[in-house]
Amino acid sequence: MKTDADNTIITQMTMQLVDDWGLEGKQIIQLLALPENTRTRHLEKFRNGDIFPMSKETITRIEHIAGIADALRTAYPRNIQMGSRWLNTPHRRFRNNTPIDTMLSSDKGLLLVRL
Repeated sequence: MKTDADNTIITQMTMQLVDDWGLEGKQIIQLLALPENTRTRHLEKFRNGDIFPMSKETITRIEHIAGIADALRTAYPRNIQMGSRWLNTPHRRFRNNTPIDTMLSSDKGLLLVRL
């Protein structure tokens, strides 16, 4: 079981990743399956030490986001910006949608990009 300190680090690292990917507030809320009452202004609190509401769905999505980030670091070890660029470029694997759009398009979108 994770401690509050662990969850704080996980929250901040996840926010750093989605910020690096260039996601907007509403996209972050959707991608992480945060509660419907989460406002974009709440995201700043997560960046500064508040913990995500750790639902099973959010935890699963964080694991997928971390897996995608690891794969991008492996694919582009010398240029971190290339991962963000890849995520925002249409790809034939995703029917010419961007990986970001694919992740946001359905509940299985994160899994499709991760595989």
